[in-house]
Amino acid sequence: MSKALDSFLSRNLDELKSKGLYNEIDVLEGANGPKITIRGRQLINLSSNNYLGLANDARLKAAAVEATEKYGVGAGAVRTINGTMDIHTELEKKLARFKGTEAAIVFQSGFNCNMGAISAVMTKNDAILSDELNHASIIDGCRLSGAKIIRVKHQDMEDLREKAKEAKLSGLYEKIMYISDGVFSMDGDVANIPGIVEVCKEQDLISYIDDAHGSGVMGHGAGTVKHFGHAKDIDFQMGTLSKAIGVVGGYVAGSQDLIDWLKVRARPFLFSTSLTPANAAACMEAIRIMEEDGSLHDKLWENGRFLKAELKKLGFNIGNSETPITPVIIGEETLTQKFSRRLIEEGVYAKSIVFPTVPMGTGRVRNMPTAAHSREMLEEALRIYERVGKELGVI
Repeated sequence: MSKALDSFLSRNLDELKSKGLYNEIDVLEGANGPKITIRGRQLINLSSNNYLGLANDARLKAAAVEATEKYGVGAGAVRTINGTMDIHTELEKKLARFKGTEAAIVFQSGFNCNMGAISAVMTKNDAILSDELNHASIIDGCRLSGAKIIRVKHQDMEDLREKAKEAKLSGLYEKIMYISDGVFSMDGDVANIPGIVEVCKEQDLISYIDDAHGSGVMGHGAGTVKHFGHAKDIDFQMGTLSKAIGVVGGYVAGSQDLIDWLKVRARPFLFSTSLTPANAAACMEAIRIMEEDGSLHDKLWENGRFLKAELKKLGFNIGNSETPITPVIIGEETLTQKFSRRLIEEGVYAKSIVFPTVPMGTGRVRNMPTAAHSREMLEEALRIYERVGKELGVI
């Protein structure tokens, strides 16, 4: 290793560890379900995005096996050469119907969606108004586009309106986009979709909603935009296939013209091998389940409401979440890391989230109850939370 690289790595790794900002990666010994096994210990899992428990569903497994037998384990090429199979186009049609749009395009990940879709439409001649708490993939996608990035106060429609007016009056930009998460993953609050639609129509803004944590959770599963009845009013609906749907990948839903453009200009789509046939089949099975049976969706919300209410009763600061995402806000980074470690030692796997994922001084342990958790699991987790909270002086 070069001396310069060795010095850079050792210095900066030591600094992260001293500040409580270094994240240890744990290895699961088995499936990512409501309980997980790490280093031989079984823990109640409150850190998964597997909202509906579908990642371990026997029906999805069967669909994946059947597709593998028919198509093989990989598509063998990028979508634009000969990697597009009928199973990919079938998935895109199902997603478009599910989201209430004309068409959809599937990417290999949600991160790829934001990297590819934003930069396929926005250029250095444009401006992007971006909520200040947007996900890292949105931030990186905006940077990659070369457009002027204008931060908008979180969920502040008046600030959005004023900054949109300023950008238009400047005459510097050909197009202006507003982009926001649908559900904000660190706080669990929900985007003001009606307000966004109103301002975007008024100011002729391109609208883009990243609904990674809303798909499968809001709108009876169809997402935050559908929840508010604005499927026809938002230009880009982005979502993932790796959270509530339980598999892997991402998608953008919108007009046929938009999807046709992304298929010839979104670089991750053009230069990455297709989603595996097994993944495509499993995703379609997940969508079928969500369309035909709302019981998993209802159980997710029941568990989320219970956990939130009980943590609040214990005296924890759970912020202003409007969804099953339940942060326990600790504040100082080192204490947050210690709190998470003690939870894990006692039997609850709830990982700490610290800077730069959240602003400095707002460290938290983020809890993700799922439809697969039993009431008994959540009650045991709450007993451990109370014990650790009192031990560390958090409550």
